[in-house]
Amino acid sequence: MTRYLLAGGGTAGHVNPLLAVADRLRRDQPDAEVLVLGTKEGLEARLVPQRGYELATIPKLPFPRRPNAAALRFPGEYRRSISTVRALIRDRGIDAVVGFGGYAAAPAYSAARREGVPLVLHEANARPGLANRLGARYTPWVGVAFEGTPLPHPTFVGMPLRVEIEQLDAAAARPQAAAEFGLDPDRPTLLVTGGSLGARRINQTIVARAAELTAAGWQVLHIQGGKGELTDPGVEHYRLVDYCDRMDLAFALTDVAVARAGAATVCEFAALGIPAVYVPFPIGNGEQRFNAAGVVEAGGGVLVDDAAFTPDWVDGNLLPLLADRGRVAEMARRAASVGVRDGSDRMVALIRSAL
Repeated sequence: MTRYLLAGGGTAGHVNPLLAVADRLRRDQPDAEVLVLGTKEGLEARLVPQRGYELATIPKLPFPRRPNAAALRFPGEYRRSISTVRALIRDRGIDAVVGFGGYAAAPAYSAARREGVPLVLHEANARPGLANRLGARYTPWVGVAFEGTPLPHPTFVGMPLRVEIEQLDAAAARPQAAAEFGLDPDRPTLLVTGGSLGARRINQTIVARAAELTAAGWQVLHIQGGKGELTDPGVEHYRLVDYCDRMDLAFALTDVAVARAGAATVCEFAALGIPAVYVPFPIGNGEQRFNAAGVVEAGGGVLVDDAAFTPDWVDGNLLPLLADRGRVAEMARRAASVGVRDGSDRMVALIRSAL
């Protein structure tokens, strides 16, 4: 029996690929033992037990960015976390550590190195995070979701996807999807989403042009996220929802999307051949712009700055795109040309090569 320690979490961008790989390991090796390492504060604290996996936790330990009391405490607390994970590796007889970034990942990487256990990484973003930049120095087995990710000896595996996305037959699911959202299965659909936290610029701009978008012959499925600040404008063929638990059905209905450029979003759209207007999150280290670069270069997406995504931009760019069904179809083909549906299988193959 092989025993795996999967480390990472904090956000959906770390947890979802971790769970996709865990599910594939369990499917392929029913007798394998999969233990997940995370924190009590991260999204993994809820999602991992829900999925039926055991979760071990260590304290959330942000890397200090400035000299203060937390910075003075950090070295000792970090060493204690490493010791905790080393003991876990020994006590549970772990055969491989697989890391996905996030607060729990860096101590696991150091512990695996010191225990002499094979270490495999997955980096979901085109611009890698701090933990994976550290861990990639310790191992030759580094899986990346995007070509050109600046880490040592990367292996392109794509994004491990949820099985309902990986196996989605959009045409077959479209009638069910339309019924789920109260929309017309025969009318082209524009999906608008800013992720679970919402995207104020995207939300406000789309609501301001709801009537024009539907008058162009499209229907709009608008998932606003965040705190639900929008009020439904009451426009026919426009459906506003706060959250969506069935993104597979939303994708089955989608002909064009407007969205942020989170790694999972970009990879899911490309895997399913969904052309998109990407509006990268304007704050942070700029990784969203890099995430979308490959599919945009391939012709499967359009990139627009957050500040530029205004009602005037919709008038001058989005509406003409939606009116050109030939261009939409070509963008869909080009998006699919760079998409990867078997990221989970590729990542598991990399893990097996490490073993």
